[in-house]
Amino acid sequence: MSANSRLTIASHALAWIGLYQRQGHEVATSEQIASSANTNPVVIRRLLGDLRRAGLVESRRGVGAGWSLARDLGSMTLLDVYEAVESGPLFAMHRTTPDHNCVVGHGIQPAMQRVYDGIEQTLRHELARVTLEDVLQEVLATPR
Repeated sequence: MSANSRLTIASHALAWIGLYQRQGHEVATSEQIASSANTNPVVIRRLLGDLRRAGLVESRRGVGAGWSLARDLGSMTLLDVYEAVESGPLFAMHRTTPDHNCVVGHGIQPAMQRVYDGIEQTLRHELARVTLEDVLQEVLATPR
């Protein structure tokens, strides 16, 4: 099972656009962002589409096409990004219903759901504490 990197790549894209705009550029292309993230521009466009639907970025078509922030980085939290790009819960139950005649099969889902609900609540709380401005400032402070 591999880890999901959608939150990380979406945060990378937002921080990159924010820094690029601070350097005097109006819009960033998905190719530019993809180069920084070392991924395919299609991956970036899909994530930016999710971020646009959430009101975090805007897109411009035609001459001078590209992406820009819809809000400043200080008003976006990692929770905003998470909610924009992640669908569904962190953890899932069995794809099929366990055997309810078995003592473990009968009680596993309620027991695990209580744990998962606590983890999800903690995750959301922590993500809400960190803005994309915080992320960008930490990125810029990282020694090269």
